[in-house]
Amino acid sequence: MVSPGWADRDRGLFSISVAAELAGLHPQTLRIYEREGLLDPARSAGGTRRYSSRDIDRLAEICALAADGLNLAGIRRVLLMQEETRQLQTEVARLRELLDGGAGPGGSGPG
Repeated sequence: MVSPGWADRDRGLFSISVAAELAGLHPQTLRIYEREGLLDPARSAGGTRRYSSRDIDRLAEICALAADGLNLAGIRRVLLMQEETRQLQTEVARLRELLDGGAGPGGSGPG
């Protein structure tokens, strides 16, 4: 079965004008966010920005943080800390799985 292109949340599907409309922002705001390192949209072969569903979600998160009073530097830091937290959670889950894998019957797990 062929999955539709929009099923891939990381695939750049939306032009800057569509992404801006979906996020309720001006296209220039998206360019500023990209320049500030808050967004990194994909590019077409011709260099046109292509925003993914995940980028649209990130824009909503950026808007929420801005509405809470954070400036762009604060938003960048929050987003970076969230990504670090996700990576650490993945690593903890991986290590737990390794530990649990060695703690089967007769194994020498913790305890």
